[in-house]
Amino acid sequence: MALRFEILGRFNRARAARLTLPQYVCQTPLFMPVGTQGTIKGLTTNQLEEIGCQIILGNTYHLALRPTSELLDEAGGLHKFMNWPRALLTDSGGFQMVSLLHLADITEKGVTFQSPVDGKPMLLTPEESIQIQNRIGADIIMALDDVVRTTITGPRIEEAMYRTLRWIDRCIAAHKRPHEQNLFGIVQGGLDPVLRDICVRGLVDRNLPGYAIGGLAGGEDKDSFWRVVAQCTAALPEDKPRYVMGVGYPLDIVVCSALGADMYDCVYPTRTARFGTALVPQGVLKLKHRAMADDTRPIDPSCSCMVCKNYTRAYIHCLVTKDAMGSQLLSYHNLYYIMQLSRDLYSSITEGRFPEFVCDFLHKMFPEGDVPEWVCNAMEVAGIDISSCCAPFSSYQERNPENCFREEGMEMKSGTL
Repeated sequence: MALRFEILGRFNRARAARLTLPQYVCQTPLFMPVGTQGTIKGLTTNQLEEIGCQIILGNTYHLALRPTSELLDEAGGLHKFMNWPRALLTDSGGFQMVSLLHLADITEKGVTFQSPVDGKPMLLTPEESIQIQNRIGADIIMALDDVVRTTITGPRIEEAMYRTLRWIDRCIAAHKRPHEQNLFGIVQGGLDPVLRDICVRGLVDRNLPGYAIGGLAGGEDKDSFWRVVAQCTAALPEDKPRYVMGVGYPLDIVVCSALGADMYDCVYPTRTARFGTALVPQGVLKLKHRAMADDTRPIDPSCSCMVCKNYTRAYIHCLVTKDAMGSQLLSYHNLYYIMQLSRDLYSSITEGRFPEFVCDFLHKMFPEGDVPEWVCNAMEVAGIDISSCCAPFSSYQERNPENCFREEGMEMKSGTL
């Protein structure tokens, strides 16, 4: 395996670790911004290093279409092609079964897509997905899985879970660079705890370098979301990284970290930036709002990022949705916020003050004590007492975003402040 995972601190389920990959030594918990086609929109790789980004996620399906995996291979891999010296993870392309379902036909052989570029059919098999990812050269590559929306019920969920287990063996057999790239399996099974358990046991039996929890953040209720995460993290190996796919809301990252997850990805911080929304400790700040027009404060007075040091809310209000600079500045700030959150999670765990950090985080986001009941339930399972942050259950009112999608062009609810 081209991976070493060393736990450096823990509080009950939560853990902080050193993740050593071929291209970079990372600290977990960590967040991976999504650079679908080898770029984080509006930001340079130097800026991403500056804010502390450790791993960037690229998408196999989109990279295979443009610029093509053959070109990337000739260029020496995606690292060199995009001038990124740190770690990369490539998704398998399987998520397009959900995001491009109207263009896809799923069979045991693989997934046939109608290319959104030229309309031609493209068959993505487990073998082809791995071959493409071998050429792209990411530090972590994902097995092709059969992805189903969590809002779907019935036999399709069971079919997809068992197909995911059959496909992992084909992915392992096709993987030609196991000493340079780490193949992660993906736990499927919808919201069914029995199916999730079967899938976890099947993947653990393959002794993979790491494991992802897939099929979430797609419309399910938050109570079901955290319970699936808790079930899977409890059953996955202690000495392997655990990656919850599609999670990007700060509250979800904190909750999942408390439950024992290590890695996350989502388009949320950068996509919401392009709509004029900034992440702040209290939730989100809508820079398009008229109240921002003459507000000369920084986005977040407590933030030390380049944007908050040099620009006002009023200035960014003039730019958002009108000038590319607006989305660039907000993308920088939002990713800085998420990277700082990851660093704070790591340090609070290693320094033995994780419960205090969680309570402080929740107090800032829910100053009136209206912490959602699902968060309280999750924290109880995680062994963290947050009673000092909470009002009685009868006063709970959800204020935060409910779900998050990793791919562009999908509807997403967002919170307000």
